[in-house]
Amino acid sequence: MKHTPLTLIRIFVVLVMAISICLPCVAKDNESSKAAEQEDTISTETELPLTQIKNFAEIFTRIKRFYVEPVSDEQLLEHAVNGMLNGLDPHSVYLKGEKYDDLNEDTTGRFGGLGIEVVMERGYVKVVTPVDDTPAANAGIRTGDLIVKIDGEALAGLSLRESTNRMRGEPGTSISMTILRDGEAEPIEIELIRAVIRQASVKRRRLSDSIGYIRISQFQLDTAEKFRKELAQIKSIESFAGLVLDLRNNPGGLLTAAVSISDAFIDSGVIVSTKGRIEESDQSYVASPTDLIAGKPIVVLINGGSASASEIVAGALQDSQRAILVGQETFGKGSVQSVMEITEDEAIKLTTSRYYTPSGQSIQANGIQPDIEIAQRYPSGEELDENRIKERDLPKSLKNKDTKRDNTKENKAAQQSQEIKDLLSADYQLFEAYKLMQGLILFDSRRAAKN
Repeated sequence: MKHTPLTLIRIFVVLVMAISICLPCVAKDNESSKAAEQEDTISTETELPLTQIKNFAEIFTRIKRFYVEPVSDEQLLEHAVNGMLNGLDPHSVYLKGEKYDDLNEDTTGRFGGLGIEVVMERGYVKVVTPVDDTPAANAGIRTGDLIVKIDGEALAGLSLRESTNRMRGEPGTSISMTILRDGEAEPIEIELIRAVIRQASVKRRRLSDSIGYIRISQFQLDTAEKFRKELAQIKSIESFAGLVLDLRNNPGGLLTAAVSISDAFIDSGVIVSTKGRIEESDQSYVASPTDLIAGKPIVVLINGGSASASEIVAGALQDSQRAILVGQETFGKGSVQSVMEITEDEAIKLTTSRYYTPSGQSIQANGIQPDIEIAQRYPSGEELDENRIKERDLPKSLKNKDTKRDNTKENKAAQQSQEIKDLLSADYQLFEAYKLMQGLILFDSRRAAKN
């Protein structure tokens, strides 16, 4: 007979209560065998903390008996499991039902929704773009629209994740949205029907006849395959001379996808390594001897929203002297989570290792520093305030004992007088020319060092 985890825990609690009755006897036995235990090679970490177990059983019993409303054993034990995982770090969680389904949706990129890309800007959910041939595009939602209500409930105070979760739902179900739009005096009410959305994680453009652009929004199961197809289209152009790889606001995803994409440009050495407490967690991913664009220059765009798998790609290309990183410091999530299935609709996502860039640096709570720092700006030229929360700001985030890397030290041209800083801030074209020259100098120096 197969028991669910909660059933097993319930049995465990009963056993704990029995153990607590025998604690005096156990203590006596422990006293008599104290000398033998001192010679025991087993670590004390493996011993059951009997006092805490007894306390757990007592608290469990009192909640059941005295709490203001009835509460089931299942609820209490589920809360206990959640507490165990949430107390470890921000990324270890218990997944059940909808939460487990959400994880699968993030991995595959398929979900029931509206087909709309949004960002949080100055406290508002702002439409970046409606995806072609989706409910959002067909309903006339436009870039720049502000979504203020969903089904009559205001989004004020919710996170971006909480807001987007309200937009998702079963295909065929209806949803109403209240939108503020420039040029419209009154809010606009729009009714939509959710549909199955296939989120494209890779998008390709040509910035010019010689410069290609690929954006990766998330690392999903098929991202690496799609990336290589789009890259093949770009490099088939006879005049192709360089690539811009956009990883901004990419929250990460599958490690294997990040490794495969890094391997497309790195022809030797380690791409990323992981280290944990058990032997299975220690792995190194080594590049194959192929650079799909034959050494042509790469510029990687990063910002505070670039996390996890996107930081693996950025760190690998930077440490391998293969790309110039432009933008702002990344999020700093340098830990690896393993999803361990418990039952058909239950799993735990547990932090099992840290990952390290080719130079052996952990970016946990530090982030990847851009080679050339450029803040995002509005079309008017006003600098966009991106005061983002980083991994190091999260409660219980894993600490990093390594010193923070300062990549600006290798670029001597970054040292300026205040007069020059004022000059560049007043002349944006000169500023861009200066940054371009920084990149060219840095790329040439790295290429010479590699050769």
